[in-house]
Amino acid sequence: MRRLLGLALCAAGSVVFALLVWAAVEHGGNVPDPTASAGRLSHGAVVLDSGLLVFREGLEAILVLAAVTASFLGAHLPLRRPVAAGAGAALLASVATWFLAVGVIGALGGAGDSQASLDVQAATGLLAVVVLVIVLNWFFHGVYWTGWIGHHNRRRKELLARDGRGLTFGLALLGFTAVYREGFEVVLFLQNLRLQYGGGAVLEGVLVGLALTAAVGALTFLAHHRLPYRRMLVLTGIFIGGVLLVMIGESVQELQLAGWLPTTAVSLHLPDWLGLWFAVFPNAQGLAAQVLAAVVVIGSYFLADHLRFRRPRQRGLAPARRPEAPPAYY
Repeated sequence: MRRLLGLALCAAGSVVFALLVWAAVEHGGNVPDPTASAGRLSHGAVVLDSGLLVFREGLEAILVLAAVTASFLGAHLPLRRPVAAGAGAALLASVATWFLAVGVIGALGGAGDSQASLDVQAATGLLAVVVLVIVLNWFFHGVYWTGWIGHHNRRRKELLARDGRGLTFGLALLGFTAVYREGFEVVLFLQNLRLQYGGGAVLEGVLVGLALTAAVGALTFLAHHRLPYRRMLVLTGIFIGGVLLVMIGESVQELQLAGWLPTTAVSLHLPDWLGLWFAVFPNAQGLAAQVLAAVVVIGSYFLADHLRFRRPRQRGLAPARRPEAPPAYY
């Protein structure tokens, strides 16, 4: 089952990627001009990036909920209901947060072609990039597994020692926090794309990401399949690394448009599809920022791996235990 599912996912991903590349080449690209005010990424690229962000965060939420509810069997079966209710409330709260963020950004001048709009877009993009770098580092260093999931499991054990309303409310709050953290991050990540390309393309990507998340959730909680969660997380983590480079290229352009950064053209001939899909443009600031981000994320992973595993072995000490994915839901 795992091999068939993996082959099916790889085949589907390859077909989608091939179609996206074909569409980019067939229909041409925009001139990679950092002073252009619109049209830097294709519609398909915006949908793809948005969908990947939603699916990545949705997958993490499913894993937390699976870890929390894995032991709710037999007499404890009804305990799943308050967790599910909390998760549903978190989805509604995430939608409300989206509209709140849209209203706040609009009040700050995030609509229109004014200088205030450019400043808001630049600041929003920069903040999203910083948070995404932190999230990637958390994932690659295993802090997510050892910290976030571990916190929810400890909280679950504390709640099970109670009874009555306190237990019900606590489990609902546990489900709420597991999902709302991911929803809040998604809202933050997608604001910059919304400001630049409109809500239509972003909404399409959100729906794609939610559909994939719902499919994984159905297999996990309804069909009780044991899925290769860790491999899926690693794969989506790599994809999000690519999205990070796109967001950095876009953010540098926003900073240049707002006058926060200069623009230094370099004599490189880059194909238009690099700008259309990956926001790679021939200017020194954008290229340097993307290279630096890749070095920071990849370098920090190898540094953490060395400090936690290799150096202790070199000193004759027991290395840290590598984090494992939480158990499948049954």
